This record gives sequence, structure tokens and C-alpha cells, in this order.
Amino acid sequence: MDFELVVNVMELAEHIDQITTRGREEVKMWEKIRLFFDTSAFSPHGICLLWEPELLTVHVVSDAVIALSYFSIPFALAYFVYRRRDVEFGWIFWAFALFIMACGFTHAFAIYTLWIPAYGLEGVIKAATAIASVLTAVLIWPLIPKVLALPSPGQLRLAHAMLEAESRQRRETEALFSHTQKMETIGQLTGGIAHDFNNLLMVISGNLEIADRALARGSEASYDRIRKAIESARQGSQRAATLTQRLLAFARKQPFDTKVINVNQVVASIEEFIVRTVGESIKMEMAPDATLWNTETDPHQLEAALLNLIVNARDAMPSGGQLTIETANVYVDRQFAGQHLDLTPGPYVVISVTDTGMGMDQPTVEHAFEPFFSTKSIGQGTGLGLSQVYGFAKQSGGVATIGSVLGKGTCVSIYLPRTELPLDAQPAFLETAHIEIGNGETILVAEDDNDVRNYIVETLNELGYTVLEACDAEQAVEMFEAHRGAIDLLLTDVIMPGKNGRILSDELRRSNEKLRVIFMTGYSRDVITHDGRLERGLELLQKPVTQKGLADKLKAILGKKTEGS
Repeated sequence: MDFELVVNVMELAEHIDQITTRGREEVKMWEKIRLFFDTSAFSPHGICLLWEPELLTVHVVSDAVIALSYFSIPFALAYFVYRRRDVEFGWIFWAFALFIMACGFTHAFAIYTLWIPAYGLEGVIKAATAIASVLTAVLIWPLIPKVLALPSPGQLRLAHAMLEAESRQRRETEALFSHTQKMETIGQLTGGIAHDFNNLLMVISGNLEIADRALARGSEASYDRIRKAIESARQGSQRAATLTQRLLAFARKQPFDTKVINVNQVVASIEEFIVRTVGESIKMEMAPDATLWNTETDPHQLEAALLNLIVNARDAMPSGGQLTIETANVYVDRQFAGQHLDLTPGPYVVISVTDTGMGMDQPTVEHAFEPFFSTKSIGQGTGLGLSQVYGFAKQSGGVATIGSVLGKGTCVSIYLPRTELPLDAQPAFLETAHIEIGNGETILVAEDDNDVRNYIVETLNELGYTVLEACDAEQAVEMFEAHRGAIDLLLTDVIMPGKNGRILSDELRRSNEKLRVIFMTGYSRDVITHDGRLERGLELLQKPVTQKGLADKLKAILGKKTEGS
């Protein structure tokens, strides 16, 4: 028992001795650290400079400038890396910033040790700077091959020049391809116009020759042949007029006499005509939206567009089927608008004509709106029906779309912008055969084409009007001054040599505010239209002018004058 106690006492003494030894070693270590950072045993660097003010100033200013410069560089590098996070090897900038910062501290302490001999702390800072220097050097050397592999500014300029040359060549190729496509389209358009107009001119000239020969014979049977020949020639000229109107509609140059309308009323006004057109083998379904918004467009052009679509749908169902005419309110979003040029997001009125006919494949659909493109047999269509629909929709501020599945059917939709304006008085869409006769009113006709002017003057005389004629605006002004107060209406061509019809009408109206004016045109060149839309308050007759069209327009305008006077 005593032996174990002795052993335990000895172990305890040994343990105490170890603790004491470690304590003495720690004291010695802390004493070394204290002596390392002790400043009392050393003299400041200023003594070495003998405290000369000039030397002190040079050292202080130089080290301060260097330190401040070193301190600013890391901030510049950090800002660069932050703004250009795409830069390769961005981490090396951070390493270099750390190294520069450490260099700045060494110069700052060089100033401090001029007066305070804190050489131990200065040594620690220099050691840290050395470590940062070594790390930066070690990291930089492996990067040199990678950096050398990067393109030089000269190589980048060369690559940029090559890319620009390639881009320029691509643009030139695309321009050439686009020009080729345009020339093909123009060739197709020109060929189609030449083909159809040659046929129409043959109908007109041929029937006029028949009438001339029959007139020379002078028999009763000859007079019947004259009437038939004249009727055939008239039909040929009407077909030519329809062709030019469709071309203008496709080009969005057809003058628009816009009115605020409800599409449901337009469809309802021609429903009976539609039923007769499609025939009994096709089932008709009307699906109007009872809350349909108003839209502003030319109602007669809308009627023509709808009839084109209905005729196309009928021809696509030779064995019968179903034709659906539907109207709806829709809101066009940015995604849909982005798929169609010049279409803006917003509320629209949509008219859709859907058939269950033969349908079309996708390549055919892509060309469906092109002029003179037709899937019908030769002689069964001009290829301008859908192009007129497309031009009408674009000129109205909307768009026409087509969807079709081969063997299933086709749906063509016309989008027209909504308007908040109230409805205008609706025109009569179906014409009657009655010819309105005048009451001797005086009409001044200004037309530069002699043949057209002669036709207009003779027609007006037959309708019971007193006519004054002028070949240009200057002569029209002279005629107006010579018959001041006696002229009830100016009937003028829009495009004439010298002053156009709009300038003429403005000049005459300054002398007589109550003068009524009707413009005649085949193509107005925006003289009386804005973006293809007829200015409000202006009256227009589209060439070629028929006797009935002229009589109805004159009666409507002069009738208003009579009521208002």
C-alpha cells in the first residue's frame, strides 16, 4: 500500500514538472514575441537620416504617393472584374490586387518606421508581401501559355474584318436573292396582267368590230347583233375594271371611302345574295357575335372581300359541303402581332369564312395571297381574289390569315381594328336598275383625257344636266369665273397636268363655299387620301365610271344640296 502511494506521488511530481517546463517554454516564447515587436531597444530610421527635414520629406512623400497608388490599383482591378465578369482568368486579377495591396502596406510602414522603430511588425508585413508575391508568380507562370493562345488585337481586327466581309457578302447574296424573288413576282404579275387584259381587250375590240359590221348592214337582225356585241363589250370592260380594282387593292392603293360599320349588318345585307351564289348543295351557317364591336373601313370593299372568299369556298366544294361565316371580338396579343408585319396589339373584329372543301397543303398556303396565284383550272379564276382580301385587310389597318388542311377545308379570317366611334348611316349594298335623272343642274367637268371627258359630257347630257367642260385646272378656273354662281357641282379628275383636282377644288371653294365636288380617279396617289383612306367629307367616283354609278352619285350629292338649301 505504501509502495503504490510512493509511485503515485512520483507520477504526480513528474506531471507537475512537465507542466512547469511547458509553462517556462511558453513564457520564453511570449517573451521572444514581445522582444520581436519591442520598439524600445531599437532606433527609428530617422536617426539614419540624421533627422534631416529634406531627406525625411523626400522619403515620406515618395512612400506616401507609392502607397496611395498601390492602394488604388486593387480597387480599379476589382471594379474591372466586377463589370466584366465574362473576362477569362478573372481570379488572377484578384491575386494581383492582393499582392499590390501588400506592397502598399510595406511603403506605408516605411513612413511609420522613420519615427517608430516597429521593425517586427514591418517584418511581418514584408513576409506577407513575400508570400503574396510568390503565390502570384506561381499562379502566373502556368497561365502564360494560355494567355499566349489568346488572339492578339491584330488577330481580333483581322477576324472582325473577315466577319464583316462575310456579313457583307451574305447581305449581298440575300439582296440578290430578294431581287430575284421580286423579279419573279413582277414577271408573274406582269404575265398575269398581260394575259387577262389581252383577253379583255379582245372581247371589247372584237365585239365593237361585230357591232360596226352589223351597223353597216343595217337590217333588224343586225341591230340585235349590235345590242349583243355592245353588251359583251360592256361586260368585258367591267371585268377589266374589276381586275384593276383588285390590283389596286392588293397594292393597298385602292381609295377607301371609310365608314364606321357593324360587320354583322354588312353580312346580313348580302346574305340572300350569298345563298344564291353558293347554291343548294352547300349548307350555309351564320354565326354572328351579338355583341360585335364597330370597325372603320370601306363597306363596299368589305363586301367585295367577303364575296371573293365565298366564291372561293364554293369552288372548293364542287360536291357540296358546309360554309360557315362567323364574326367575333378578339384581343390581339404581342405574340400574334409579332408574326404579322405592321399589326399592333389591341382589340379587333374578326370575320372568318370556313369551308369543308378540298383544302390546301402548306406550300400552297404560303403562296395563297400572292397575285395571280391560283389553284383553280386555267380560265376559272384570275388569281386575284385572295390578294384583294389581303390588300383590303392591310389597308384597313388589320391583317388576313389563312389556315387549311388538305382534304379537310380552309378558314380565312379578316382582322379589322375596333373603333369606339358611333355607327355611320349605312349605304345600300344591293344596287337597283333605276337610273336617276337630273333637273338641269349645271356641272363643270375637268378631265384631261379627251375620250374620257367626251364620254362623261355625253352621259351627263343624257341624264338631263347642263355641262361645262375643261381640259385642265386652268381652263376650269376660267369657266368657273365666266359662269360664277351658275355652277352647282364640280366633277374633276384627281390627277391632271399642272394643278391636280384637289388644288382646283380648294381654289374654287374659296370663291364659293357651297360648291359641291366629286372626284374621279383610277389611282389617286394619296392626293385625296391619307394611307389609302379617303378624307372625310370628300366624294369619290372610282374609274371606270358607269352611267348608273354617275347618276346615283350626282343625285345623292345634289339631293343633299336641295335638302340643305
